[in-house]
Amino acid sequence: MTGTRPPTADILYERIETQIAEGRFSDGERLDEVRLARDFGVSRTPLREALRLLSATGLVELVPNRGAFVRQPDFTRLVEMFEVMAEIEAWCARLAATRITPARLLLLRQAASACEAALQVRDYQLYYERNATFHGMIYDASGNAFLAEEARNLQRRLKPFRKAQLSVGDRLSRSMSEHREILLALEAGDAARAETVMRAHIRIQGSLYEEFRLAKGGALEDAGQSAG
Repeated sequence: MTGTRPPTADILYERIETQIAEGRFSDGERLDEVRLARDFGVSRTPLREALRLLSATGLVELVPNRGAFVRQPDFTRLVEMFEVMAEIEAWCARLAATRITPARLLLLRQAASACEAALQVRDYQLYYERNATFHGMIYDASGNAFLAEEARNLQRRLKPFRKAQLSVGDRLSRSMSEHREILLALEAGDAARAETVMRAHIRIQGSLYEEFRLAKGGALEDAGQSAG
């Protein structure tokens, strides 16, 4: 028997999370389980598990006897989250500049090279995965386990929005350029520079995501008018 395996709850979670971040669903829109199950070619069991996972992030609200509803964070809320993320990651970079070991630095260079490879093929999804690894190594190199844990928690919440903004214009190239600056600062043990560059690297992502949403919203509206 041939065919592809139905997506698991985790894969469904990723797909729906991405669609919400891309603005395919309006805030407060009810998610039709029957239609989603049909579209994804799955039963409702893994779909319901995916919706449960999404409810834990705040992107979906499960209302008893009514269903699952999309909860889009407003732009102000996202900006606030990116501001906090920028400070947390800047702190990680500052500490890492003086605490990173030669072995961790070697691994970080390899992670940066993996990002470069994803950039060459212009694959922003792959780039995000390797980018997350790069950032995660800096969290660990900070030498503060609690700080690294908090950074990962917020990184998880912002993941779909950070991934989406990578598709805006030449953001992939600019992001990689910023990675190179961060790496140079860490190699030089320049804590102040590492902190400054990392903060700017994260803060810009909020406004870029809004630019993405505006462009995506216009495209979806045009498509709807054409179909009508």
